[in-house]
Amino acid sequence: MKRKQWQGWGPGEQAEQHYLVEPRALAGGGDLRHVSEFLRACGWQDKSKRNGPLVFDSPDRTIRIGYDPYVLPGGWTIRSKATAHQGEWAVTLGRQTPVEIVAGLTDALTRPHSAHAPDVWAPLKEQRWSTARDAGHFTAQSPDGTAWMQFREDHSGHAMWWSAADDQQGNGWNATFTASTPMHLVQAFSAALASPEPVMRPRGRVPHSTKIRTTSVSVLPSQLSAWQQARVQAARAATWARNWTANRPRTTARPRATASHTRARR
Repeated sequence: MKRKQWQGWGPGEQAEQHYLVEPRALAGGGDLRHVSEFLRACGWQDKSKRNGPLVFDSPDRTIRIGYDPYVLPGGWTIRSKATAHQGEWAVTLGRQTPVEIVAGLTDALTRPHSAHAPDVWAPLKEQRWSTARDAGHFTAQSPDGTAWMQFREDHSGHAMWWSAADDQQGNGWNATFTASTPMHLVQAFSAALASPEPVMRPRGRVPHSTKIRTTSVSVLPSQLSAWQQARVQAARAATWARNWTANRPRTTARPRATASHTRARR
């Protein structure tokens, strides 16, 4: 295990031990506020009941995101109603899906997507995931063999996207996407899944696994708070900018003077 120490500590604070965990797919669920506070900052409505499941509705009330740890197997559900341009769709993610990977999808729900055709496999190939095709299934596997992304189609033509991570020691999760799930959302998920960046977990919240690598870091509570607030403030700023652009009054251009206008009399 590596060990690092952050510099620039302020007086009166006690550093806390955390760990940078990689691969991120096996880091465990993490802090739900990484997802929920971002959604709140983007104007999503918090419908959660006290001591109950986490529930957020999109501003237009067409999408609901929930996290329920009180049922089996528990985890995340994301459902969208049918709209004029998109059929209904649904995504489920196991409770041990790292919040950083969940956020890859949920963050993408809060911003406009590119007009370019998304490529779900591109982020995986960029990180040297291996790919294979077999009996209607197309699968990408991480270099260390602990995570997968798959498009599968059965004999009846029913299709779906599926992803999972497993270390064969009980640490793992799976995710399913209906075939109607917008491709830019599936791509956002695959990019977060394939990211080589480690994720941070506090002491006592790191899964016991022979497949993960950890780097010990000493972090001040104020540093953690600042990092969390930076993410929230960025969400607020982006939301404000989009709303201002959408709601600003349109101005009509003045008619341009032409050479045909009558000259002033002397």
